Amino acid sequence: MILKTYARLWVDDLDVSLPLLEALTGARPVLRFAFDAIELAAVGDFLVIAGPEAERARYAHASATVVVSDLDALVAEVAAAGGEITQPVANSPTGRFLYARHAGGARVEYVEWNEETRRLVLG
Repeated sequence: MILKTYARLWVDDLDVSLPLLEALTGARPVLRFAFDAIELAAVGDFLVIAGPEAERARYAHASATVVVSDLDALVAEVAAAGGEITQPVANSPTGRFLYARHAGGARVEYVEWNEETRRLVLG
């Protein structure tokens, strides 16, 4: 079910932050897009989230971004394990996402990529 996991990095400026990450990972961003008032880039196993601190704070409650093959099945798995969906399914430029709280307290953003994004990132 899990296709990819990203560690989240919170930055003020994407253009300033990306060169070091590119050098460290040996990769260029495979995704880069705007969402609401923030900008995101995926480089290696990092999801870099940039923008004004107040805007970034709206998304800071999740500790990781996890890409799954089936968001609807994920909802059932989270519920069966005693967790809860804290933000229902919504759309983004890369597909659909939601936020969940696991029974143990972990808060995670789960994403189901659209076909175009899945092909771009996973081949």
